[in-house]
Amino acid sequence: MATIIAPSLLAADFAHIGKQIASVQEAGAEYLHLDVMDGRFVPNITWGPKIIGDLRKLSPLIFDAHLMIVDPERYADDFRNVGCDRITFHLEATPHAQRLLTHIRDIGAKAGIALCPQTPVSMLQDIIEDCDTVLVMSVNPGFSGQKFIPRAIEKVREARALVDRRNPACLIEVDGGVGADNARELVAAGADALVMGAAVFGAPDPAQELRRVRALIA
Repeated sequence: MATIIAPSLLAADFAHIGKQIASVQEAGAEYLHLDVMDGRFVPNITWGPKIIGDLRKLSPLIFDAHLMIVDPERYADDFRNVGCDRITFHLEATPHAQRLLTHIRDIGAKAGIALCPQTPVSMLQDIIEDCDTVLVMSVNPGFSGQKFIPRAIEKVREARALVDRRNPACLIEVDGGVGADNARELVAAGADALVMGAAVFGAPDPAQELRRVRALIA
């Protein structure tokens, strides 16, 4: 399976969001990554279901929602109802991860677990069969443009080994500081999907940069 590239709209220019989405879509992006932040689980605040519902009208791409919020079980249905195809929440944000994974699948979305840099892959031992995605955070969640944490590469390898052994259909996604300088190494370690924000939308030509990264990992 070819590596999935998921441009993160958090880094896009919302004054020209339609053009920004169209440019990466035409360049071959498979997902649009949507970082949802509540000002509690992380310091920043981004958008809620209303804005995502409006964005849904602009693209047929898979909407890959990353909920960086407390009590994600309260809002999963709302994000599904506005068109999110994949819904990932943080293991650290709820005591009932297995129940929420099952619920997200029941409402017709793919369910994912995100791990902060300090959370070991071993925490997934009892729920890996319930995951459609394992999202390895390679920065501390909350802000676009942070420096990549190199330890994440080994963490991807650990997740790859667990997934291959217990749930081969599960995707391994990496988010944070991902770009042309580390994309190939992450794919070699076992990543199936790369979230790229500033690396794509911070480039003079986002579409050209996406194509460049695609060529590097082909």
